[in-house]
Amino acid sequence: MNWTFVRGQKNGEAGLTEIEFFFDFASPNVYLASRVLPSIANAASAKIVVRPALLGGIFKATGNQSPMQAFAGVKGKLAYEMLEMRRFVERHGLSGFSMNPYFPINTLPLMRGLIAARRLGVEDSYTKAISAGMWEEGLNMGEPAVVASRIASDGVDSDAVFRMSGDDDVKRELIHATEAAVSRGVFGLPTFFVGGEMYFGKDRLDQVREAALASRV
Repeated sequence: MNWTFVRGQKNGEAGLTEIEFFFDFASPNVYLASRVLPSIANAASAKIVVRPALLGGIFKATGNQSPMQAFAGVKGKLAYEMLEMRRFVERHGLSGFSMNPYFPINTLPLMRGLIAARRLGVEDSYTKAISAGMWEEGLNMGEPAVVASRIASDGVDSDAVFRMSGDDDVKRELIHATEAAVSRGVFGLPTFFVGGEMYFGKDRLDQVREAALASRV
């Protein structure tokens, strides 16, 4: 795996257009979008602002369901969804992607871990490790021992992350972040905002690109 989770340019950052990216490790579509978004940000001289939000909490608050649930009774729909996913992967050269055999995985601990990793200054390494384990290496990222081993292999102190993940203020931060996402109209992930406009789904990345390019200052 050769990927760095890019969150924005370094030079002149204060004047950059922001692409807000509402993010949870739970969704393959979020992962796929995360692989394409950095090139969009670079082309538009934009900054990616990652907004952690718990997808399960969003579904519960909005009455939404995952595609696997929502389309389970629609003949041919899930097969077509998988076809579209394969097309996206091929179009963007994401050959390292694979569906996780343990999907769906409860990502509540992983998302609390992301909040903790951000506080510890290891967000990028943590995100890279969890994303790779989940969507490239087929690991059971619902198992704490597997998570600990995987993030440690990328130089992240798993004990520190796990310990901080249990803090009440970390838990509250994720709850509040999820509630804030819902209050802005987010009903699923990936969701993006550029200049206050919302775009849902990886298939809207072309529109995200257009909006970011148009917003350059």
